Amino acid sequence: MNMTLHRVWMSLMISVVYPLFYTSCGPHTGAGTTKSGLQKKDFNKVLHGDTTSLFVLENDAGAEVCITNYGGRIVSLMMPDHQGDLRDIVLGFDNIEEYLSKPSSFGATVGRFANRIAFGKFPLDGDTIHLPINSGEHTIHGGEQGWQNQVFSCRQPAENILEMSYTSPDGQGGFPGQVSVQVKFMLTSSNEVRIDYQATSDKNTVINMTNHSFFNLSGSTARGIGDHILYVNGDRFTPLQENLIPNGELASVDHSPFDLRDGVPIGEMLSKFAKNEQLEIAGGGLDHNMVLNTEGKLTDLAAQLSSPVSGIIMDVFTTEPGLQVYTGNMLDGSRKGKRKEVYGKHAAVCLEPQHFPDSPNNPAWPSTALKAGETYRSTTIYRFRKES
Repeated sequence: MNMTLHRVWMSLMISVVYPLFYTSCGPHTGAGTTKSGLQKKDFNKVLHGDTTSLFVLENDAGAEVCITNYGGRIVSLMMPDHQGDLRDIVLGFDNIEEYLSKPSSFGATVGRFANRIAFGKFPLDGDTIHLPINSGEHTIHGGEQGWQNQVFSCRQPAENILEMSYTSPDGQGGFPGQVSVQVKFMLTSSNEVRIDYQATSDKNTVINMTNHSFFNLSGSTARGIGDHILYVNGDRFTPLQENLIPNGELASVDHSPFDLRDGVPIGEMLSKFAKNEQLEIAGGGLDHNMVLNTEGKLTDLAAQLSSPVSGIIMDVFTTEPGLQVYTGNMLDGSRKGKRKEVYGKHAAVCLEPQHFPDSPNNPAWPSTALKAGETYRSTTIYRFRKES
């Protein structure tokens, strides 16, 4: 090939082939705009020397998950309904400033310790660890320095995978040990959102991680979750005291609002048991840990949520022994999220696989202790499908 023909050939390759490659790797909905209508630029900020961003996961089925590395938060989750139309089925805000100015757990990766630790203290290796208080008399979700308020490092090795990492210094939030944590999000071709957690510590410590997404499978918070049907594979739950700390029992769900073994509409359950003492303690709904029957088997169905409006079904699988079910009792309409939707009471439900609340103070329960040099691992899968 002479030099002139070579230049022509190279010009054609650059003008035709390269743009095709670039387009296939770029966002499918226009530069910087996600299918849920988020603008990537609205999540760019330098926070304590770290840069926050918005990452987009897509699969061949057309689903989309948007995640910010601020707190490892799922910001939007677009799944097809029974007609094939995409609906955003999680609560969240449409820019980083809203997350910073209105502290919340929407979509967050929670650690070091998800849920409550009574009076901010627990025994460890013969000592008593004291934590800063941030919820009444107690510590919740790792305190003010919890991982939902930290910036993770990220790499996206594939269009459908996001790998996050964070190093929590010794003493952060009062917890002992420098902890290195990795969280991997994967959106599979079968519309599963798989979350793999892994952590190691250089000192003995405790750890309990989860994702705190608020789900509304209809895609409209104005409808609430009253018509959502909830199933939980659990025969027991951990009852609460007046201070929202478990009383140490593993109580039967029989003849109670916690008997979700046959699947019940959430609104019907809340109405039927409106005067139930446990629901009243939790603010007029569920905010309780269910003891799962799955024995940590990722192949066994732990829970299921479905919306008759959208026809979207969410199956939950986990290696965790418990599932915190929270029906959005404290949402009061004072917050507006994406698309300016008002987040009122019972606008969404959280299904958070985790160890039991206050486990470090209940040695008979599954342990949350992590010994120095050992590895913590946990996996949760949210599988989405349509009613047949």
